[in-house]
Amino acid sequence: MDTGVGIAAPFGRLLRALRQSRRLTIEELAEASGVSGRAIGDMERGRSRRPHRGTVTALAQGLDLDEAAHAELLGAARAARPGARPAGFTKASPHSLPRGVRDFVGRQAELAALRALAQEAADSEPARGRGLLVPPAAVVSGPPGSGKTTLAVRLAEEPASSCPDGAFLVDMRGLDERPLPAEQALSGLLVAWGVGDAELARLSAEERLARYHEIAAGLRAVLVLDNAGSEAQVRPLLPRAGRLLVVVTSRRALAGLEGVRRVGLGGLSRQESAALLRAVVGAGRVDAEPAAADVVTELCGHLPLALRVAANWAATRTNWSLRRLADRLADEDRRLDVLSAGDLRINSAFALSYSRLAPEAARMFRLLSLVPGGDFSVAPAAVLAGVPLPDAEDLLEELLEAGLLMTSRQDRYRLHDLLRLYAGSRHRMEDGEERSLAARCRLRHWLLETAVLAGRWYEPEYGMPAPDPGRLVALDDREQAARWIRAEGDTWLAAFREAAARGEHTRVVEVAEAMHWFSDHWVSWGHWTEVYERAVAAGAALDDAGLEATHRNYLAWAYWACARRHDEAVQAATAALRLAGAAGNVLQQAWAHAYLGWLRDAAGDMPPAANHYHRAMELFTEADDVTGYLQVSCGVIRVLRGAGRARAAVETYQGILEALADPRHRDRIPPNVGDFTALSAAYSVSFVHLGQGHWQEAADVLRSIRGQFDARGWHKQAGKVHLHLGQALAHLGERAEAAAEYRAVLALDDRVPADVRDEAHAGLASLATGRPAPAGPLVQ
Repeated sequence: MDTGVGIAAPFGRLLRALRQSRRLTIEELAEASGVSGRAIGDMERGRSRRPHRGTVTALAQGLDLDEAAHAELLGAARAARPGARPAGFTKASPHSLPRGVRDFVGRQAELAALRALAQEAADSEPARGRGLLVPPAAVVSGPPGSGKTTLAVRLAEEPASSCPDGAFLVDMRGLDERPLPAEQALSGLLVAWGVGDAELARLSAEERLARYHEIAAGLRAVLVLDNAGSEAQVRPLLPRAGRLLVVVTSRRALAGLEGVRRVGLGGLSRQESAALLRAVVGAGRVDAEPAAADVVTELCGHLPLALRVAANWAATRTNWSLRRLADRLADEDRRLDVLSAGDLRINSAFALSYSRLAPEAARMFRLLSLVPGGDFSVAPAAVLAGVPLPDAEDLLEELLEAGLLMTSRQDRYRLHDLLRLYAGSRHRMEDGEERSLAARCRLRHWLLETAVLAGRWYEPEYGMPAPDPGRLVALDDREQAARWIRAEGDTWLAAFREAAARGEHTRVVEVAEAMHWFSDHWVSWGHWTEVYERAVAAGAALDDAGLEATHRNYLAWAYWACARRHDEAVQAATAALRLAGAAGNVLQQAWAHAYLGWLRDAAGDMPPAANHYHRAMELFTEADDVTGYLQVSCGVIRVLRGAGRARAAVETYQGILEALADPRHRDRIPPNVGDFTALSAAYSVSFVHLGQGHWQEAADVLRSIRGQFDARGWHKQAGKVHLHLGQALAHLGERAEAAAEYRAVLALDDRVPADVRDEAHAGLASLATGRPAPAGPLVQ
């Protein structure tokens, strides 16, 4: 009697019942499915682990099951599953390396050339009198599917690459309609290298580029600029000095780049192709049929991508010969002739693996061609297919097993460009325009609805969304919301653009409004100007002057904070003031004056700044908006200090603290807004005390905010807090604590400006003499 073994027994019993109902022996099912008889016997007796989904699909096809019976068999296999992985976002850095392939073969000459470059970068030393040598760079080019990215990742993963500072990859998306601009890639790398988002907000484009090259010069690392479309995309990112090895991959040779080593990839050699088959299918099967193996590699054009897809298909069907695989490939090549790469026809491998997918997995594969951007998580795939998360994850795993999908970062997937094209061609052939529009609409609405919920976590009137057991992503706190917004930035932005193009104006302004409070936390993203330009256009299309004024105010912020476009920011705020006045919207008039004051303040034009700030405070009082009033008050402290009115500046600071502590305002000021207002006010008033030589008052204020800028990643401000606290303590004779503050500045290294570090060094040196060092200019 078969009692079953472990949790796989229900699957085994069902498999046996299905086989027997069709009057098949184990050997006959093995022949029909391609799964070995021994494996089938082990599954039926419950002695094997839960089979891969691809194996279940092969068995279902061998049993000639309909969709309902196939789904039942998959459900029994899934019962052994320990639980789904969390889906919806990833904590991994967007520039961490994807997982490399375990069965890398061949490319030894090319890999050796790249290793030599890596060693050259590691061994480079400062040239006497000329600073650091220009580090080497490489361009790896070749046809699609030739393994360019795989080769670059292989190099970066090797211990011998001498990369103590790590390895980084940026998908330049050179084939997209909107390739990644160099400026955006640069900003993302700076964040990955520890530059705070708020610090980036204060740098112009030229300053960001200089900061990039400053940090790059001190790194011993590998940077992969993957899938570059043009020289202009990568030229600004090539380091000017140091030991950072840059490897660019591209379908083009990028002949316009000078001083780079070029590594060209074509198809694998006959021996390398056979080695890849051995690695995936098994050496015994390949060596037993060398002639059939040669046919398989020829039909795949000796391209690694096509070979891997075909080999993964064969690996699941352990009972089939390579000759049978070769015959199938040839048959598929005659029946389907969709894709080509130069003179190489490789769609046969794709078509074969696709044709052997279960219907729901094949449908998922087709739908994934609709996902915008680079990589994606399980949740968007579930929405596109209209299936629960566990089912979506199972389908994605089946596509992984078939070689039709790749992993990107943790819990994220991506389609190779060729497979995306192939999936799109199948989608157009099999699903039709109506189903395609329905799927796109379903994904667009979900992405934008989720973006609104995530963004509203930061909006004072909303916060945590209402509980929803059907929600596909976790949004239980601000950090989860922020991670989703960042991880799915490409996808929800694409949905936002589509909504704008389709005239969904209400949805456009809703998303933009929800993102307003969050945008301060991701200034380096590079798309906020576009978001608010589209929101302004939507407000105008709705013929709502107050709404348009709101988003012109937001646009003024984006022009200056994100792009340093001062004149356009002033124009946007001025237009917002005019529109808000016409609409009788007091609150937006107040914000327009606040932004104009901020912009004049930033330009050092203090009298107009003061006028705008004071008018904003009057209007915020009229509108009964305490948060806006207090934020403008922080700017007033700076204006009063600049005008030499130290007493009034300190009184303004005290008024801010009293308002924040007032019980009447407790429910009207969100904790995050109150904390930031208190921090900004304290930082501003510290300069007043320092300028007056009121060392104890300065020390008290600076102690109260010590570490808060550090926690936010605002390194420049953090460095100044430590520096100025050290200076105040030195004047008070508290030498040990002053020395600790100076050392805290130096520990921030190049994350703070050189003049701040120089003052810290001078402060430490002066402590030995017993006399405080003269302070530099007090610039906020």
